Amino acid sequence: MISARAPSWHDAGVADVVVFIPAWNEEENLPAVLDELGTELPGADVLVVDDGSTDATGEVARARGAHVLAFPENRGLRAGIAAGYAYAHEHGYAVCGRVDADGQHPVAELRRLVEEVRAGRCDVAVGSRYLSGVDHAPYRYRLEGPRRFGTAVTRRAMGVVLRRPFHDPMSGMWAVGAAATELLSRPYASGAPEVEALVRVTNAGLRLEEVPVEMRPRAGGESKLQGRKAVGLVVTVAGTLLVGWRLMRRRR
Repeated sequence: MISARAPSWHDAGVADVVVFIPAWNEEENLPAVLDELGTELPGADVLVVDDGSTDATGEVARARGAHVLAFPENRGLRAGIAAGYAYAHEHGYAVCGRVDADGQHPVAELRRLVEEVRAGRCDVAVGSRYLSGVDHAPYRYRLEGPRRFGTAVTRRAMGVVLRRPFHDPMSGMWAVGAAATELLSRPYASGAPEVEALVRVTNAGLRLEEVPVEMRPRAGGESKLQGRKAVGLVVTVAGTLLVGWRLMRRRR
């Protein structure tokens, strides 16, 4: 049951961790994601940001004990991400996690990110498919064609702007401490909100950590980096990073 509480995850009967899930027409995939959250993070509150779904996404979420923030129409991922962090900030959670609704993100891996933030080792932890580490072999995810090109260009640009290597800038698996939730709740201007969020965190001088994780194949839909979408997303990311780079230069 999602609403169950575990003593190690709350203080005085109130959960200090919330995990939000941006969702649009995900009634088929949500049950497994919510059940996994209940098993792996039993003391965390769960918020489903229902982005104007036309199916039973909201009803499925409520039936499994999740809180639901429903948009009256589809507003896109940018709005869903901002709303999730705003909810965490307004309700005073110590840590805010994010996973996708398609089952791509194992909650056991998210728990590792949450623990990094809770332990005070960083303000923001991002799960990386492409970073190697203990129990995470190099090159475990193979990229080909437009996706490989798009990811390579994005990584190179991120390295310049962030002044550090960053392997998986499009990752949607995040854990964020209270110091960053208000910052990340502000409206996003670009079509690459994860990249814009990384720039904000770096500009604010917060501690950012990239953590190697395993991810599953997406349950449905297609990747953002396919065919023409690859070119369009690279252009979007480049524009986002150019704005971020200019902001950084002004603050030096």
